[in-house]
Amino acid sequence: MQEAMQKFGRFLSAMVMPNIGAFIAWGFITALFIPAGWLPNETLGAMVGPMAKWLLPLLIGFTGGEVVYGHRGGVVGAIATSGIIVATDIPMFMGAMIMGPLGGVCIKKFDEAAQDSIPGGFEMLVNNFSAGIIGGILACLAVIIVGPIVESITAGLGGAVGGIVDAGLLPLVSILVEPAKILFLNNAINHGVFTPLGMQQVQEVGKSVFFMIESNPGPGTGVLLAYTLFGVGSAKGSAPGALIIHFFGGIHEIYFPYVLMKPTLILAVIAGGISGVFTLTMLNGGLVAPAAPGSFIAIMAMTAPGAYVPNIAAVLVATAVSFAVSSVFIKASASADAEAEDGLAAAQANMKAMKAASKGQAGEKQVAGKDIKFIAYACDAGMGSSALGAAALRKKLHKDGYTNITVKNFAIGNIPKEAQIVVSHEKLAQRAIDDSPQAEHIFVKDFTQNNVYDVISERLKGGGVAVEETAEESSGAAATLKEGVLLKENVKVGLKSVTKEEAIKAAGELLFKSGYVDKPYIEGMLARERDISTYIGKGIAIPHGENAVKEHVKKTGIVVMQYPQGVEFADGNVAHLIVGIAGKGDDHLVIIQNLATITIDYTDEDLEKAYTTKDPQVLFDMFTKG
Repeated sequence: MQEAMQKFGRFLSAMVMPNIGAFIAWGFITALFIPAGWLPNETLGAMVGPMAKWLLPLLIGFTGGEVVYGHRGGVVGAIATSGIIVATDIPMFMGAMIMGPLGGVCIKKFDEAAQDSIPGGFEMLVNNFSAGIIGGILACLAVIIVGPIVESITAGLGGAVGGIVDAGLLPLVSILVEPAKILFLNNAINHGVFTPLGMQQVQEVGKSVFFMIESNPGPGTGVLLAYTLFGVGSAKGSAPGALIIHFFGGIHEIYFPYVLMKPTLILAVIAGGISGVFTLTMLNGGLVAPAAPGSFIAIMAMTAPGAYVPNIAAVLVATAVSFAVSSVFIKASASADAEAEDGLAAAQANMKAMKAASKGQAGEKQVAGKDIKFIAYACDAGMGSSALGAAALRKKLHKDGYTNITVKNFAIGNIPKEAQIVVSHEKLAQRAIDDSPQAEHIFVKDFTQNNVYDVISERLKGGGVAVEETAEESSGAAATLKEGVLLKENVKVGLKSVTKEEAIKAAGELLFKSGYVDKPYIEGMLARERDISTYIGKGIAIPHGENAVKEHVKKTGIVVMQYPQGVEFADGNVAHLIVGIAGKGDDHLVIIQNLATITIDYTDEDLEKAYTTKDPQVLFDMFTKG
């Protein structure tokens, strides 16, 4: 049951997290320009409604369809989502999470059933009309069926909340309110249920607790704070920004995706909500009017005279309780989360590859040796591990005369469609397959210490590949190192051994101090290491940021740090040279190519000198001149 919930949460996360930038943009515009915002502006504030009703649901619907069946599934998912948007007056985020993947599934099933029945030359016609017809049918079904169901859920929640209030069990109302908020029904509950009750109570006693039941930012703040401190990957990297928007901007929707990706956190926000409402009732807190948006600042502005302490206490208690419960769940699954994004699917894909290899194939598809022209190495960010693997393979192939084969590195998500063979880490297998279904796939545990060359070499020997060296290759291709990528002062020798995390952080700090990256890049380096080790063999590690923090690279830079006694990495491997990489464009590839040379050609004696030299110039020359 728990595993199923985790899979479900990851699937929801895959729909929402790629679009978190759109949520943030909407949050800023809402907090600034609505009538109750910081800079009220009727013209700019007019964007808020259409973005919430159309832009965000369509993005989620498209992404949900794309997760299931690529771009084609995304298009049909977006068409289907438009129907659910039209069906109701409230933002249809949850409806988009239903219709988007449903659109992807439907068009995928159609393609699988029809692929062998389409006459030659009619493929494009059938593809276009099938997507339009299936999408249109789903949109109509969304208007007729799914929309009314969601409206019924909203009405049912309103009735249930009223019943709990009438029974005098006000704190327990959070059992319904918090899950309803996560389903993006917060505005319907707040303005449809609590505002009328609150206005009546204000007329009687001058303040109302009803105005703070839904608007209390404490439960969401606790969740985001726990992700900030204990989360992994992109969720951890984006949580601090979401926390600011949520707490000060009052845009609660910003934290909903973080709960959806780990559904057990619904218990945390329920606990936070109950404790916050209980504190309000015990200390006699309340507001004089709705806090819209539900930011801490808006709550303070609407606080009734004499109720500041109770209201602040309600926010703090809700935050503390939600944080405590969230931390337990997030820390308990931290190691699993680092691998779960691709773990099971990658293992399955790798198993298929191994089975195929045992039958004389490197994967489900196999490119004949004479036809191999383009090999892609792919990793999460496309700047370090894949670049090194590509350089090593390219060097070996060119050494044997296969100079007409292109070998390049790419980030998952940017693999060219003309790639015939894709080499990726086994943990990234499913993502690589989804990104380039046309290619043969080879999965490795280590980007440099593997048998990829042996597999391809055997294929080439049997395929009679031509051996013509192109002008580009004969000229050396690896050009010169761009000035400023590696500075002599960024080569540090004789460092005392520390933990892996401390060494990576030190490399990141040096990149930051040298102006190569922004501060968040350092956390991205640590997150990358938790996902996949950057140890590449021969006593060398190349820590670099994951794809989520690539935007924080200001310019290309390398730092080299020597630890004569070594730093222990995964599986007992010890790194003596740690090369921190921040890659923008291809400026760093010369050093990557030199790294490939080091890992392939250097003798143990050469490397021992590199591990122990006290002269930074030796290492500087090694990494810049090869």
